[in-house]
Amino acid sequence: MTVVNVSDISAEIEWKEIKHIHLTIYPPNARIHVSAPIGMPEDAVRLFLITKLPWIKQRITQICEQARQTGREYVSGENHYFKGNRYRLKVIYHDAPPKVELQGSEYLVLYVRSNSPIEKRAEAMREWYRKQLKEILFPLIVKWERVIGVQATKWEVKQMRTLWGSCNHRTGNIIFNLELAKKPLSCIEYIVVHELLHLKIRLHNEAFTSEIGALLPNWKHLKDQLNEFIV
Repeated sequence: MTVVNVSDISAEIEWKEIKHIHLTIYPPNARIHVSAPIGMPEDAVRLFLITKLPWIKQRITQICEQARQTGREYVSGENHYFKGNRYRLKVIYHDAPPKVELQGSEYLVLYVRSNSPIEKRAEAMREWYRKQLKEILFPLIVKWERVIGVQATKWEVKQMRTLWGSCNHRTGNIIFNLELAKKPLSCIEYIVVHELLHLKIRLHNEAFTSEIGALLPNWKHLKDQLNEFIV
């Protein structure tokens, strides 16, 4: 991996067996990653970044603003997301272990003890999201394993900083980002297809792009929506 500086930004470059150059800016830290075709000169990548500078700076600003919105105190009135829908948090105090439940299409209800600290409230929310995401993922994985003709050895849900999912082609293990629980179902399905397809095609090469395009013709739109949806 090579890191280059253009103007006041830094970008990492990874050369791959692909046909076209691809630029991605990852939340939550606005990490800039360029996938370039093998043989493309570094100077050509720099020129590409220069032409994209206005968009890059705009996208960095959007991501940084989103990051400031993600601070949570887990008190009544906060906005929280589940499956792409916004819910207003309602905190109810009770003398029992914490629990979370949906109340209609408007409220996400968090039951906690009156003296419960932020850390305990956050943990209760995380575990609820984890349980919900696993229930969403299971039928999608079964469906797309059959379609693609692969089978994951193991899959799990973890908190990840920069990736929505990862696949170990050698072991067949897949990890899904816990934050996916907040995203629209179509975006979650895109990540399932993406990671399962890596069991068949390891690299992001032309064959991978062609096959995911055949499976999900709107995958580029879903990818953009996934990275831009405010959580």
